Amino acid sequence: MGKPFNKPTLIVLLGPTGVGKTDLSLSLAHHFGASVVSSDSRQIYKELHIGVAAPSESQLRDVPHYFIKSHSIFDYYSAGRYELDVLPCLERLFRSSPVQLLVGGSMLYIDAVCKGFDDIPHASPEVRAWSRSVLQSQGIDGLLLLLRELDPQSYERIDRMNTQRVLHAVEVSRQAGIPYSRLLGKKRNERPFNIIKIGLNLPREVLYDRINRRVDQMMDEGLEHEARTLYPHRQLNALNTVGYKELFLYFSGEWTFDYAVTRIKQDTRRYAKRQLTWFNADPEVRWFSPEDENDVVTFLDEVIVH
Repeated sequence: MGKPFNKPTLIVLLGPTGVGKTDLSLSLAHHFGASVVSSDSRQIYKELHIGVAAPSESQLRDVPHYFIKSHSIFDYYSAGRYELDVLPCLERLFRSSPVQLLVGGSMLYIDAVCKGFDDIPHASPEVRAWSRSVLQSQGIDGLLLLLRELDPQSYERIDRMNTQRVLHAVEVSRQAGIPYSRLLGKKRNERPFNIIKIGLNLPREVLYDRINRRVDQMMDEGLEHEARTLYPHRQLNALNTVGYKELFLYFSGEWTFDYAVTRIKQDTRRYAKRQLTWFNADPEVRWFSPEDENDVVTFLDEVIVH
């Protein structure tokens, strides 16, 4: 500790949804004179706001943010594309300040910046046709059974309600002949900056209570109306997102309103659990409570000479 770094430093602030990353990120940005680069795969879309807990306009004015509302739900976007976009952005930001922040909870987006995906093979047209035939005939449950067989580790960690992610993991595992999860850890691309990972977490019951109350707040703020404006485009992958897809089933008459809200809470809690499973497997993460702002700053000041 206390040893000067000879490269810029990227602080990666991660943790489960609803834990309180945004508030701490603003404090850290002011402390280090940094900008915030978002690693949230849904806050990137300008049409989504309430349901993805995007930073407020005042927060966006307070600190420069990147990859917030920068794309449209009609754009194709992926973790691979994110890697190609973020690295040049960080290079520019490091010219003005040697410390920058990457903030969010999208596991693959964080890995894209910290590790890269150069060794991930592309599925052949034959494999794509095969996986989509399984999806059409057996649904997402059929794909998940295949994933459990091909790659048990990904099966345990993946967002099982994200059809595109499940498809990708199945296709890559089938194409490569080895589990997708092994490919993710196979090679780490060297980055021209140091990486310090700060994880935020709370006791499970506290986190789940915060998630439940945040969903209620989203409904009070108008999530139902926001989702109704997006309902005509519900087939887009960007809208295969907790908070929207449950309300879409209410709009279509398949679920009641109360059940849809209950499922948003349940699905968000499940997503938080998968995030924690993923992050806990990373020995580089240093964990704190979101209330321990002083401890986080003290720790970072000790390991970063700026």
